[in-house]
Amino acid sequence: MTAVESRPAGVLEPGTRHRPVGALVKAFIALTKPRIIELLLITTIPVMFLAAQGVPDLPLVVFTCVGGYLSAGGANALNMYLDRDIDALMSRTSQRPLVTGMVTPREGLVFGLSLAVGSTLWFGLLVNWLSAALSLGALLFYVVVYTMLLKRRTAQNIVWGGVAGCMPVLIGWSSVTNEVSWAAVILFMVIFFWTPPHYWPLSMKVKEDYARVGVPMLPVVAANTVVARQIVAYSWVMVAVSLALWPLGYVGWFYPLVAVLAGAWWLKEAHGLQRRAKEGVTGAKLKEMRLFHWSITYVSLLFVAVAIDPFLR
Repeated sequence: MTAVESRPAGVLEPGTRHRPVGALVKAFIALTKPRIIELLLITTIPVMFLAAQGVPDLPLVVFTCVGGYLSAGGANALNMYLDRDIDALMSRTSQRPLVTGMVTPREGLVFGLSLAVGSTLWFGLLVNWLSAALSLGALLFYVVVYTMLLKRRTAQNIVWGGVAGCMPVLIGWSSVTNEVSWAAVILFMVIFFWTPPHYWPLSMKVKEDYARVGVPMLPVVAANTVVARQIVAYSWVMVAVSLALWPLGYVGWFYPLVAVLAGAWWLKEAHGLQRRAKEGVTGAKLKEMRLFHWSITYVSLLFVAVAIDPFLR
């Protein structure tokens, strides 16, 4: 078998120079993982409404969202640069630009570092330097702590690596107030406890991929019953923490109503997954992706309620 024949489908031949401009632009955009960034912005903008107790300054919202995209995009590009070896061996990541050769490793590294520097200056000059520091801290945590130190070494990688994904909450609050309050910390903790039960169901679905490359995601090193039990535990803490905003006086009646209803449905799904795992159900009948998809809906509903609540008090 020739080198070309053994190359994964879609991978460019070494030395290939012809890269259509449109495809190249799409490849660089793909390095930023736009779908993940959409989720980060869902937690940023509503917090700005809560911090402002109404509609925040529109240019500030735009500046914060653009800065958040640039920062998270830089972190994601650097993550792909560092993980390009295992991405090439995993089915769901085998078509990423640094694997196919559409973007070279050098280009990916320069692109990620440029976004990191640019986003920090953007935040500092157009928002405030506290937000810039938080943004840079999130990027460094994701790239250094999660990608370089935790991901390939411990099953707790998602638990602690998820701190980076919590930072947009603090950034959203600090962009409006130039400080961090307990309300922001509570919502930070909601995302912290949300991240493992959000990601572990997906990891259960693709655990063979992770096992193939030696990444010890919890579903790779533990039985489904253990993973499901952890999911339920984190879910209960998450729902409890989400309700802490109410007795502390940061929200009125609307947010806790949504938090209770959405949280109850989440717990129903989490316990359903645990029940199926205890029964020894495997494959498609485990329905682990139901909780994964609901987790995105849950966090969207919760933070939309955060944004609406100030207008109903």
